[in-house]
Amino acid sequence: MEYVYLGAVLGPLLGAIIAGFFGKFIGREGAHTVTIFGVGVAFILSLITFNHIVLNGAPIYNETVYTWLISDGITFEIGFLVDSLTAMMMLVVTFVSLMVHIYTIGYMRDDPGYQRFFSYISLFTFSMLMLVMANNFMQLFFGWEAVGLVSYLLIGFWFKRPTATYAKLKAFLVNRVGDFGFILGIAAILMYFDSLDYATVFAAAPAMADATAKIAVGTEWSVITMICILLFIGAMGKSAQVPLHVWLPDSMEGPTPISALIHAATMVTAGIFLVARMSPLYEFSEVALSFVMVIGAITALFMGFLGIVQNDIKRVIAYSTLSQLGYMTVALGASAYAAGIFHLMTHAFFKALLFLAAGSVIIAMHHEQNIFKMGGLKKYLPITYWCMFIGAIALIGFPGMSGFFSKDAIIEAVKLSTVPGAEFAYWAVLLGVFVTALYTFRMFFIVFHGKERFDKHTREHLHEPSKVVTLPLILLAIPSALIGFVAIGPLLFGDYFNEVITVLPEHDVLAKLGEYYTGPFAFILYGLGWPVFLALAGVAVAWFLYVKRPDIPEKIKQRCSGLHDFMSRAYGFDAFNDSFFAGGSRGLGRFFWKEGDAKLIDGVMVNGTANAVGHIAKFIRYVQSGYLYHYAFVMIIGLLLMLTFFV
Repeated sequence: MEYVYLGAVLGPLLGAIIAGFFGKFIGREGAHTVTIFGVGVAFILSLITFNHIVLNGAPIYNETVYTWLISDGITFEIGFLVDSLTAMMMLVVTFVSLMVHIYTIGYMRDDPGYQRFFSYISLFTFSMLMLVMANNFMQLFFGWEAVGLVSYLLIGFWFKRPTATYAKLKAFLVNRVGDFGFILGIAAILMYFDSLDYATVFAAAPAMADATAKIAVGTEWSVITMICILLFIGAMGKSAQVPLHVWLPDSMEGPTPISALIHAATMVTAGIFLVARMSPLYEFSEVALSFVMVIGAITALFMGFLGIVQNDIKRVIAYSTLSQLGYMTVALGASAYAAGIFHLMTHAFFKALLFLAAGSVIIAMHHEQNIFKMGGLKKYLPITYWCMFIGAIALIGFPGMSGFFSKDAIIEAVKLSTVPGAEFAYWAVLLGVFVTALYTFRMFFIVFHGKERFDKHTREHLHEPSKVVTLPLILLAIPSALIGFVAIGPLLFGDYFNEVITVLPEHDVLAKLGEYYTGPFAFILYGLGWPVFLALAGVAVAWFLYVKRPDIPEKIKQRCSGLHDFMSRAYGFDAFNDSFFAGGSRGLGRFFWKEGDAKLIDGVMVNGTANAVGHIAKFIRYVQSGYLYHYAFVMIIGLLLMLTFFV
């Protein structure tokens, strides 16, 4: 099977190399053919992997492909760990990526950077596969940084736009903050465990449970807690948790296909996957679990509020991603790792569907993204309408849809958790259900219902995009509707994650929840409580405010103008970062430039040395007169001084 795993990774990489370096020679059709073929091969091999590992029950594969470096007894390797978690992630990443690749043919067909874009998204897929298949921290770090690099290239794909340049730099720099904590965490693992291999570190974790380290004078921290929090800081950057969330809404500056790929299957899911993979460490630190849960709860609720005031169709969905990532993070903090990964999977399908459906609307509206310049599009875009409707009801957790099973499991798991902060997290995710339904169907009703808010020219040219755009929507709509019903039993209450995810008995909230589980139909009936009522209430409020009485939101906006402005500025995070961090860094740079570089280095060290040499040379110039009797006189004086000194 080693060649299967290598093929799954190298297929997208080979496609990216050919499209990137030889795009001019093979043309646009050649570029999309070779990259789709590479990702398609990866998807087929992922299916084979899933069948081998999960369905046939093959043993976990944990082998080294090759040794890169041995330094001071530490081995740096490239290797694969393929278990049920890896197999599921491979399947999700390659399927969503394949749909995005196909969709891109229609969305980017007139773009001059066509070949470059296909090269980038194929490289993105390779990077994510390297991350999820890693069996050691060095390879994990490689994949971690690779997805960050490619996201930088894709967010700023339209590099002639100042807003795109700003967005890619913002994403890159914010993630550097998170990655600083991440690499410190890896360094701490190497320091205390003397290994970068997952299996070695996880096996030694119980023995390190009581170990402490001095962080500062007079303070000691649990080694496991320190490592887990440092690793989670990295996850906060990649998975956009407060306060390192600010880059994700601006990532909308990239083309819509990459928005779907970043928000659904790559980049932002890396942090969630990381914490789930590191469950053997996190289980020994309740402090770290509590920290994870509280950060996730804040993100889930307060980022959801911001979706209500967005007018850009892609930004509404972007803030939805932030909120749903918060739900996944809360599940991780409650030790319901399986529920977090389950929601990661369902979210990947319906969020990719929502983004690609939004892209279909944008194409039809000639790249207009303001939802208040749309309206009544249902009759013009029937396929897009129904696909987005499926994505929307999956997102809000309508009974029977994929999002219902995963989100309701998270809410119930947090309710049973005893980790500090669980009560706050429960109310946050519960209220978040209403907020999610409100902003989702606010967007849906404004875009597809109500009066038409576009000109006659746009109306005359409105039509469903080509099949290459609508086919991925249909294919994504199927798992968005059905995958939760099929997967809930084995993933949450079965043995799917046995020997993969570690949960201590006192933290095992899913086991408690599983005592009442008798099947997906019974789970639907069991879940017909507050989450469903709040979701339906959110839909009803959205319908009343934006279909029945669209005048009311404007009145609310006028009366609460201060609050609306505060939320429109995303709680002031961007202004704070721009003035304090970015502005402070620039001010510090100017200080060192003027005081350090100009005065100290240039003034004292460089120019000062030159001036000193000049003054010495000016003095010596008087001695070098050119007259022989002057030199004879100096020699005689020198000889007399030497005789005086020695004799």
